[in-house]
Amino acid sequence: MDKIDTGTTAWMITATALVLLMTPGLAFFYGGMTRAKSVLNMMMMSFVSIITVSIAWVFYGYSLAFTSSGNSFIDKFVGGFEALGLQSIIDTATKAEGGMPSMVFSAFQMTFAIITVALISGAIADRAKFGAWVVFSVVWSTLVYFPVAHWVWGGGWLAGLGIEDFAGGTVVHVNAGAAGLALALVLGKRAGWRKEPMRPHNLTLVLLGVGLLWFGWFGFNAGSELAVDGTAGLAFMNTQVATAAAAGAWILVEKLRDGHSTTLGVASGAVAGLVAITPACGFIDPWASVVLGAIAGAVCAYAVGLKYRFGFDDSLDVVGVHLVGGAIGAVALGIIARYPFADGQEKGLLYGGPLSQLGVQALGPVVVGLYSFAMAWIIGKIIDKTMGFRITQEEEVTGIDITTHAETGYDLGTIHASGVASLNGPAVPAEAKKVDA
Repeated sequence: MDKIDTGTTAWMITATALVLLMTPGLAFFYGGMTRAKSVLNMMMMSFVSIITVSIAWVFYGYSLAFTSSGNSFIDKFVGGFEALGLQSIIDTATKAEGGMPSMVFSAFQMTFAIITVALISGAIADRAKFGAWVVFSVVWSTLVYFPVAHWVWGGGWLAGLGIEDFAGGTVVHVNAGAAGLALALVLGKRAGWRKEPMRPHNLTLVLLGVGLLWFGWFGFNAGSELAVDGTAGLAFMNTQVATAAAAGAWILVEKLRDGHSTTLGVASGAVAGLVAITPACGFIDPWASVVLGAIAGAVCAYAVGLKYRFGFDDSLDVVGVHLVGGAIGAVALGIIARYPFADGQEKGLLYGGPLSQLGVQALGPVVVGLYSFAMAWIIGKIIDKTMGFRITQEEEVTGIDITTHAETGYDLGTIHASGVASLNGPAVPAEAKKVDA
Protein backbone atom coordinates (compact mmCIF):
# COMPACT_ATOMS: atom_id res chain seq x y z
CA MET A 1 0.00 0.00 0.00
CA ASP A 2 1.06 3.59 -0.55
CA LYS A 3 2.63 5.44 2.30
CA ILE A 4 0.51 8.17 3.87
CA ASP A 5 1.59 11.62 2.69
CA THR A 6 1.53 13.59 5.93
CA GLY A 7 1.73 16.96 4.18
CA THR A 8 -1.26 16.23 1.97
CA THR A 9 -3.19 14.76 4.87
CA ALA A 10 -2.52 17.79 7.09
CA TRP A 11 -3.61 20.16 4.32
CA MET A 12 -6.78 18.19 3.61
CA ILE A 13 -7.79 18.13 7.29
CA THR A 14 -7.28 21.91 7.32
CA ALA A 15 -9.27 22.31 4.10
CA THR A 16 -12.07 20.21 5.57
CA ALA A 17 -12.27 22.51 8.60
CA LEU A 18 -12.31 25.55 6.29
CA VAL A 19 -15.23 24.17 4.29
CA LEU A 20 -17.15 23.29 7.43
CA LEU A 21 -16.64 26.89 8.63
CA MET A 22 -18.46 28.04 5.51
CA THR A 23 -21.81 26.77 6.79
CA PRO A 24 -21.77 28.94 9.94
CA GLY A 25 -20.54 31.71 7.63
CA LEU A 26 -23.56 31.09 5.42
CA ALA A 27 -25.76 31.26 8.53
CA PHE A 28 -24.42 34.76 9.28
CA PHE A 29 -24.76 35.79 5.63
CA TYR A 30 -28.33 34.55 5.31
CA GLY A 31 -29.28 35.62 8.84
CA GLY A 32 -28.28 39.21 8.22
CA MET A 33 -30.26 39.30 4.98
CA THR A 34 -33.55 38.34 6.63
CA ARG A 35 -35.79 40.51 8.78
CA ALA A 36 -34.95 40.72 12.48
CA LYS A 37 -37.89 38.51 13.47
CA SER A 38 -36.52 35.62 11.35
CA VAL A 39 -32.78 35.73 11.92
CA LEU A 40 -32.53 32.83 14.39
CA ASN A 41 -34.68 30.52 12.31
CA MET A 42 -32.63 31.30 9.22
CA MET A 43 -29.40 30.50 11.04
CA MET A 44 -30.90 27.36 12.56
CA MET A 45 -31.73 26.04 9.09
CA SER A 46 -28.02 26.12 8.26
CA PHE A 47 -26.92 24.64 11.57
CA VAL A 48 -29.44 21.79 11.48
CA SER A 49 -28.15 20.88 8.00
CA ILE A 50 -24.81 20.13 9.66
CA ILE A 51 -26.59 17.69 11.95
CA THR A 52 -28.81 15.86 9.47
CA VAL A 53 -26.39 15.61 6.55
CA SER A 54 -23.44 14.55 8.72
CA ILE A 55 -25.42 11.62 10.12
CA ALA A 56 -26.80 10.60 6.73
CA TRP A 57 -23.30 10.81 5.26
CA VAL A 58 -21.89 8.37 7.80
CA PHE A 59 -24.62 5.79 7.43
CA TYR A 60 -24.96 5.74 3.64
CA GLY A 61 -24.18 9.06 1.92
CA TYR A 62 -20.49 8.50 1.28
CA SER A 63 -21.19 4.98 0.11
CA LEU A 64 -23.82 6.09 -2.41
CA ALA A 65 -21.65 8.90 -3.73
CA PHE A 66 -18.18 7.35 -3.89
CA THR A 67 -18.28 3.57 -3.94
CA SER A 68 -19.28 1.04 -6.57
CA SER A 69 -22.37 -1.14 -6.71
CA GLY A 70 -20.58 -3.77 -8.78
CA ASN A 71 -23.06 -3.28 -11.62
CA SER A 72 -21.76 -1.16 -14.50
CA PHE A 73 -25.20 0.18 -15.39
CA ILE A 74 -26.18 1.10 -11.82
CA ASP A 75 -22.76 2.67 -11.26
CA LYS A 76 -23.57 5.27 -13.87
CA PHE A 77 -26.22 6.71 -11.59
CA VAL A 78 -25.46 5.80 -7.98
CA GLY A 79 -22.80 4.05 -5.93
CA GLY A 80 -23.16 0.95 -3.82
CA PHE A 81 -23.18 -0.12 -0.20
CA GLU A 82 -19.52 -0.96 0.28
CA ALA A 83 -18.94 1.71 2.92
CA LEU A 84 -22.17 1.78 4.96
CA GLY A 85 -21.35 3.29 8.34
CA LEU A 86 -17.88 4.06 6.94
CA GLN A 87 -16.76 0.70 8.29
CA SER A 88 -14.67 -0.21 5.27
CA ILE A 89 -12.54 2.96 5.45
CA ILE A 90 -11.72 3.06 9.17
CA ASP A 91 -8.32 1.44 8.65
CA THR A 92 -5.85 4.33 8.45
CA ALA A 93 -3.76 2.31 6.02
CA THR A 94 -6.58 2.55 3.47
CA LYS A 95 -5.67 5.28 1.03
CA ALA A 96 -7.51 7.65 -1.25
CA GLU A 97 -5.90 9.42 -4.16
CA GLY A 98 -2.78 11.28 -3.15
CA GLY A 99 -1.86 9.18 -0.14
CA MET A 100 -4.33 10.53 2.40
CA PRO A 101 -6.51 8.21 4.49
CA SER A 102 -9.89 7.57 2.94
CA MET A 103 -11.57 8.84 6.10
CA VAL A 104 -10.06 12.29 5.48
CA PHE A 105 -11.38 12.31 1.93
CA SER A 106 -14.80 11.26 3.21
CA ALA A 107 -14.84 14.04 5.82
CA PHE A 108 -13.86 16.60 3.18
CA GLN A 109 -16.68 15.53 0.88
CA MET A 110 -19.14 15.49 3.76
CA THR A 111 -18.67 19.22 4.26
CA PHE A 112 -19.65 19.80 0.62
CA ALA A 113 -22.89 17.89 1.12
CA ILE A 114 -23.66 19.93 4.23
CA ILE A 115 -23.32 23.35 2.67
CA THR A 116 -25.19 22.35 -0.48
CA VAL A 117 -28.27 21.55 1.58
CA ALA A 118 -27.85 24.69 3.68
CA LEU A 119 -27.71 26.87 0.55
CA ILE A 120 -31.24 25.85 -0.41
CA SER A 121 -32.73 27.31 2.77
CA GLY A 122 -32.17 30.90 1.64
CA ALA A 123 -34.89 30.56 -0.98
CA ILE A 124 -37.59 29.88 1.63
CA ALA A 125 -36.60 32.27 4.42
CA ASP A 126 -39.29 33.52 6.84
CA ARG A 127 -41.97 30.93 6.07
CA ALA A 128 -40.88 27.26 6.32
CA LYS A 129 -41.77 24.93 9.17
CA PHE A 130 -38.58 23.96 10.93
CA GLY A 131 -39.55 20.29 11.26
CA ALA A 132 -40.44 20.13 7.58
CA TRP A 133 -37.04 21.58 6.69
CA VAL A 134 -35.33 18.92 8.80
CA VAL A 135 -37.17 16.17 6.91
CA PHE A 136 -36.48 17.80 3.54
CA SER A 137 -32.75 18.09 4.28
CA VAL A 138 -32.47 14.34 4.82
CA VAL A 139 -34.64 13.24 1.91
CA TRP A 140 -33.21 15.67 -0.65
CA SER A 141 -29.60 14.90 0.24
CA THR A 142 -30.39 11.18 -0.09
CA LEU A 143 -32.28 11.29 -3.38
CA VAL A 144 -30.52 14.19 -5.07
CA TYR A 145 -27.16 15.28 -3.67
CA PHE A 146 -25.60 11.86 -3.13
CA PRO A 147 -26.53 10.56 -6.61
CA VAL A 148 -25.49 13.80 -8.35
CA ALA A 149 -22.13 13.76 -6.56
CA HIS A 150 -21.72 10.23 -7.90
CA TRP A 151 -22.64 11.31 -11.44
CA VAL A 152 -19.88 13.92 -11.53
CA TRP A 153 -17.22 12.93 -8.98
CA GLY A 154 -17.90 9.29 -8.16
CA GLY A 155 -17.42 7.79 -11.60
CA GLY A 156 -21.00 8.21 -12.82
CA TRP A 157 -22.35 8.96 -16.25
CA LEU A 158 -21.43 12.66 -16.41
CA ALA A 159 -17.88 11.83 -15.36
CA GLY A 160 -17.85 9.29 -18.16
CA LEU A 161 -18.73 12.03 -20.63
CA GLY A 162 -15.75 14.06 -19.40
CA ILE A 163 -17.51 16.86 -17.53
CA GLU A 164 -15.23 19.31 -15.77
CA ASP A 165 -16.37 20.47 -12.33
CA PHE A 166 -13.36 21.12 -10.15
CA ALA A 167 -15.11 21.94 -6.88
CA GLY A 168 -18.87 21.89 -7.40
CA GLY A 169 -20.35 24.47 -9.76
CA THR A 170 -22.80 21.85 -10.99
CA VAL A 171 -22.83 19.44 -8.04
CA VAL A 172 -23.23 22.15 -5.40
CA HIS A 173 -24.49 25.44 -6.81
CA VAL A 174 -26.69 24.53 -9.77
CA ASN A 175 -28.02 21.66 -7.68
CA ALA A 176 -28.91 23.88 -4.72
CA GLY A 177 -30.19 26.75 -6.85
CA ALA A 178 -32.62 24.56 -8.77
CA ALA A 179 -33.90 23.00 -5.54
CA GLY A 180 -34.33 26.45 -4.03
CA LEU A 181 -36.45 27.53 -6.99
CA ALA A 182 -38.67 24.46 -6.61
CA LEU A 183 -39.24 25.04 -2.90
CA ALA A 184 -39.95 28.74 -3.44
CA LEU A 185 -42.73 27.69 -5.79
CA VAL A 186 -44.06 25.01 -3.44
CA LEU A 187 -44.22 27.32 -0.42
CA GLY A 188 -45.38 30.40 -2.31
CA LYS A 189 -44.67 34.05 -1.62
CA ARG A 190 -44.11 35.59 1.80
CA ALA A 191 -46.98 37.57 3.27
CA GLY A 192 -46.62 41.12 2.00
CA TRP A 193 -44.05 40.29 -0.67
CA ARG A 194 -43.54 43.27 -2.98
CA LYS A 195 -45.96 45.29 -0.82
CA GLU A 196 -43.89 45.61 2.34
CA PRO A 197 -40.17 46.39 2.65
CA MET A 198 -38.18 43.20 3.29
CA ARG A 199 -34.72 44.65 3.48
CA PRO A 200 -31.80 42.94 5.24
CA HIS A 201 -32.00 43.74 8.94
CA ASN A 202 -28.27 43.57 9.71
CA LEU A 203 -25.73 44.25 6.99
CA THR A 204 -22.92 43.88 9.50
CA LEU A 205 -23.84 40.19 9.83
CA VAL A 206 -23.99 39.92 6.05
CA LEU A 207 -20.44 41.22 5.68
CA LEU A 208 -19.19 38.99 8.49
CA GLY A 209 -20.81 36.01 6.81
CA VAL A 210 -19.36 36.73 3.39
CA GLY A 211 -15.93 37.20 4.95
CA LEU A 212 -16.13 33.73 6.50
CA LEU A 213 -17.41 32.29 3.22
CA TRP A 214 -14.58 33.90 1.25
CA PHE A 215 -12.02 32.59 3.75
CA GLY A 216 -13.45 29.08 3.84
CA TRP A 217 -13.78 28.92 0.07
CA PHE A 218 -10.01 28.56 -0.28
CA GLY A 219 -10.40 25.16 1.37
CA PHE A 220 -13.40 24.47 -0.84
CA ASN A 221 -11.56 25.16 -4.09
CA ALA A 222 -7.85 24.62 -3.42
CA GLY A 223 -8.65 21.58 -1.28
CA SER A 224 -10.49 19.96 -4.18
CA GLU A 225 -7.15 19.24 -5.83
CA LEU A 226 -6.68 16.67 -3.01
CA ALA A 227 -2.96 17.43 -3.04
CA VAL A 228 -0.39 20.09 -2.25
CA ASP A 229 0.83 21.07 -5.70
CA GLY A 230 0.74 23.69 -8.40
CA THR A 231 -2.89 23.07 -9.30
CA ALA A 232 -3.91 23.75 -5.69
CA GLY A 233 -1.98 27.03 -5.89
CA LEU A 234 -3.69 27.87 -9.18
CA ALA A 235 -7.10 27.17 -7.67
CA PHE A 236 -6.24 29.36 -4.69
CA MET A 237 -5.18 32.31 -6.85
CA ASN A 238 -8.11 31.95 -9.24
CA THR A 239 -10.53 31.90 -6.33
CA GLN A 240 -9.19 35.20 -5.05
CA VAL A 241 -9.06 37.16 -8.28
CA ALA A 242 -12.41 35.94 -9.63
CA THR A 243 -14.13 36.88 -6.39
CA ALA A 244 -12.55 40.31 -6.36
CA ALA A 245 -13.55 40.93 -9.98
CA ALA A 246 -17.13 39.81 -9.38
CA ALA A 247 -17.56 41.99 -6.31
CA GLY A 248 -16.21 44.94 -8.25
CA ALA A 249 -18.45 44.26 -11.25
CA TRP A 250 -21.56 44.00 -9.06
CA ILE A 251 -21.04 47.33 -7.32
CA LEU A 252 -20.17 48.95 -10.66
CA VAL A 253 -23.50 47.75 -12.04
CA GLU A 254 -25.21 49.16 -8.96
CA LYS A 255 -23.48 52.52 -9.39
CA LEU A 256 -24.42 52.79 -13.07
CA ARG A 257 -27.96 51.47 -12.59
CA ASP A 258 -28.97 52.89 -9.22
CA GLY A 259 -26.53 55.69 -8.58
CA HIS A 260 -24.87 54.08 -5.55
CA SER A 261 -22.88 51.00 -4.57
CA THR A 262 -24.02 49.03 -1.52
CA THR A 263 -22.55 46.74 1.09
CA LEU A 264 -25.16 44.13 0.20
CA GLY A 265 -23.99 44.46 -3.39
CA VAL A 266 -20.33 43.89 -2.62
CA ALA A 267 -21.23 40.86 -0.47
CA SER A 268 -23.54 39.38 -3.09
CA GLY A 269 -21.01 40.06 -5.83
CA ALA A 270 -18.30 38.28 -3.89
CA VAL A 271 -20.52 35.22 -3.49
CA ALA A 272 -21.38 35.29 -7.20
CA GLY A 273 -17.67 35.26 -8.02
CA LEU A 274 -16.97 32.44 -5.57
CA VAL A 275 -19.79 30.43 -7.11
CA ALA A 276 -18.72 30.98 -10.72
CA ILE A 277 -15.05 30.16 -10.13
CA THR A 278 -15.85 26.98 -8.18
CA PRO A 279 -16.13 24.64 -11.19
CA ALA A 280 -13.31 26.37 -13.05
CA CYS A 281 -10.64 27.21 -10.50
CA GLY A 282 -8.24 24.39 -11.34
CA PHE A 283 -8.73 24.48 -15.11
CA ILE A 284 -8.17 28.10 -16.19
CA ASP A 285 -5.56 30.87 -16.13
CA PRO A 286 -5.77 33.76 -13.64
CA TRP A 287 -6.54 36.29 -16.38
CA ALA A 288 -9.50 34.16 -17.41
CA SER A 289 -10.63 34.03 -13.80
CA VAL A 290 -10.78 37.83 -13.72
CA VAL A 291 -12.91 37.83 -16.87
CA LEU A 292 -15.14 35.02 -15.58
CA GLY A 293 -15.60 36.75 -12.23
CA ALA A 294 -16.46 40.09 -13.84
CA ILE A 295 -19.04 38.47 -16.13
CA ALA A 296 -20.59 36.51 -13.27
CA GLY A 297 -20.77 39.56 -11.02
CA ALA A 298 -22.47 41.69 -13.67
CA VAL A 299 -24.88 38.98 -14.88
CA CYS A 300 -25.90 37.90 -11.39
CA ALA A 301 -26.50 41.52 -10.40
CA TYR A 302 -29.26 41.53 -12.99
CA ALA A 303 -30.30 37.89 -12.52
CA VAL A 304 -31.45 38.48 -8.93
CA GLY A 305 -34.24 40.58 -10.43
CA LEU A 306 -35.69 37.61 -12.31
CA LYS A 307 -37.88 36.76 -9.32
CA TYR A 308 -39.77 40.00 -9.76
CA ARG A 309 -40.23 39.43 -13.48
CA PHE A 310 -41.45 35.86 -13.11
CA GLY A 311 -43.19 36.23 -9.77
CA PHE A 312 -41.43 33.70 -7.52
CA ASP A 313 -40.27 34.68 -4.04
CA ASP A 314 -36.68 33.51 -3.79
CA SER A 315 -36.09 35.25 -0.48
CA LEU A 316 -32.30 35.52 -0.47
CA ASP A 317 -31.46 35.21 -4.19
CA VAL A 318 -30.37 31.58 -4.26
CA VAL A 319 -31.52 31.28 -7.87
CA GLY A 320 -29.97 34.49 -9.14
CA VAL A 321 -26.59 33.86 -7.52
CA HIS A 322 -26.11 30.10 -7.18
CA LEU A 323 -28.09 28.64 -10.08
CA VAL A 324 -27.07 31.35 -12.54
CA GLY A 325 -23.52 31.79 -11.24
CA GLY A 326 -22.85 28.06 -11.10
CA ALA A 327 -24.13 27.59 -14.65
CA ILE A 328 -21.97 30.45 -15.95
CA GLY A 329 -18.84 28.92 -14.46
CA ALA A 330 -19.65 25.42 -15.66
CA VAL A 331 -20.45 26.38 -19.24
CA ALA A 332 -17.50 28.77 -19.48
CA LEU A 333 -15.13 25.83 -19.11
CA GLY A 334 -16.15 24.68 -22.57
CA ILE A 335 -14.50 27.86 -23.84
CA ILE A 336 -11.65 28.81 -21.48
CA ALA A 337 -10.47 25.53 -19.91
CA ARG A 338 -6.72 25.17 -20.44
CA TYR A 339 -5.63 22.50 -17.94
CA PRO A 340 -7.93 19.45 -18.09
CA PHE A 341 -6.45 16.53 -16.18
CA ALA A 342 -8.93 13.65 -16.09
CA ASP A 343 -9.64 11.04 -18.75
CA GLY A 344 -12.14 12.31 -21.28
CA GLN A 345 -11.77 15.97 -20.36
CA GLU A 346 -10.74 18.40 -23.08
CA LYS A 347 -9.47 21.93 -23.43
CA GLY A 348 -11.93 24.71 -24.17
CA LEU A 349 -12.62 26.13 -27.61
CA LEU A 350 -10.21 29.02 -26.99
CA TYR A 351 -7.34 26.53 -26.77
CA GLY A 352 -8.36 24.31 -29.65
CA GLY A 353 -10.65 21.98 -27.75
CA PRO A 354 -13.63 20.30 -29.39
CA LEU A 355 -17.16 21.68 -29.47
CA SER A 356 -18.26 18.48 -27.75
CA GLN A 357 -16.68 19.65 -24.48
CA LEU A 358 -18.77 22.79 -24.55
CA GLY A 359 -21.80 20.56 -25.10
CA VAL A 360 -20.94 18.45 -22.08
CA GLN A 361 -20.39 21.55 -19.95
CA ALA A 362 -23.84 22.81 -20.92
CA LEU A 363 -25.47 19.39 -20.52
CA GLY A 364 -24.34 18.98 -16.92
CA PRO A 365 -26.07 22.06 -15.44
CA VAL A 366 -29.20 21.45 -17.52
CA VAL A 367 -29.62 17.82 -16.46
CA VAL A 368 -28.66 18.38 -12.83
CA GLY A 369 -30.83 21.48 -12.66
CA LEU A 370 -33.89 19.70 -14.05
CA TYR A 371 -33.39 16.63 -11.86
CA SER A 372 -32.87 18.66 -8.71
CA PHE A 373 -35.84 20.92 -9.47
CA ALA A 374 -38.18 18.02 -10.17
CA MET A 375 -37.13 16.01 -7.12
CA ALA A 376 -37.21 19.01 -4.78
CA TRP A 377 -40.68 19.92 -6.03
CA ILE A 378 -41.96 16.37 -5.51
CA ILE A 379 -40.37 16.06 -2.06
CA GLY A 380 -41.63 19.50 -1.09
CA LYS A 381 -45.17 18.71 -2.26
CA ILE A 382 -45.27 15.42 -0.36
CA ILE A 383 -44.07 17.10 2.83
CA ASP A 384 -46.56 19.93 2.32
CA LYS A 385 -49.48 17.53 1.86
CA THR A 386 -48.55 15.40 4.87
CA MET A 387 -46.99 17.41 7.69
CA GLY A 388 -47.25 20.84 6.09
CA PHE A 389 -44.26 22.83 4.88
CA ARG A 390 -45.34 26.42 5.51
CA ILE A 391 -46.11 28.18 8.77
CA THR A 392 -49.39 30.06 9.13
CA GLN A 393 -49.71 33.67 8.06
CA GLU A 394 -50.24 34.68 11.67
CA GLU A 395 -46.98 32.99 12.69
CA GLU A 396 -45.20 34.62 9.78
CA VAL A 397 -46.42 38.09 10.69
CA THR A 398 -45.57 37.58 14.36
CA GLY A 399 -42.13 36.26 13.49
CA ILE A 400 -40.93 32.70 13.10
CA ASP A 401 -38.23 33.11 15.74
CA ILE A 402 -40.83 33.60 18.47
CA THR A 403 -43.46 31.18 17.22
CA THR A 404 -41.10 28.31 16.34
CA HIS A 405 -38.09 28.72 18.64
CA ALA A 406 -39.48 30.85 21.49
CA GLU A 407 -36.47 33.14 21.14
CA THR A 408 -35.50 36.43 19.57
CA GLY A 409 -32.25 37.41 17.97
CA TYR A 410 -32.08 40.68 19.86
CA ASP A 411 -33.11 41.39 23.46
CA LEU A 412 -34.45 44.92 23.21
CA GLY A 413 -36.10 44.91 26.62
CA THR A 414 -33.88 47.63 28.09
CA ILE A 415 -34.77 50.01 25.31
CA HIS A 416 -38.44 49.73 26.18
CA ALA A 417 -37.91 50.00 29.94
CA SER A 418 -39.37 53.01 31.72
CA GLY A 419 -37.13 56.00 31.42
CA VAL A 420 -34.53 56.89 28.83
CA ALA A 421 -32.02 54.35 27.54
CA SER A 422 -28.45 55.54 27.86
CA LEU A 423 -25.85 54.68 25.25
CA ASN A 424 -23.22 54.40 27.99
CA GLY A 425 -25.18 52.51 30.62
CA PRO A 426 -28.54 51.25 31.83
CA ALA A 427 -31.82 53.08 31.36
CA VAL A 428 -32.05 56.24 33.44
CA PRO A 429 -35.46 56.92 35.05
CA ALA A 430 -37.03 60.10 33.69
CA GLU A 431 -37.47 61.64 37.12
CA ALA A 432 -33.75 61.30 37.79
CA LYS A 433 -33.02 63.52 34.82
CA LYS A 434 -35.06 66.44 36.13
CA VAL A 435 -33.01 69.47 36.97
CA ASP A 436 -34.01 71.73 39.87
CA ALA A 437 -35.09 75.13 38.77
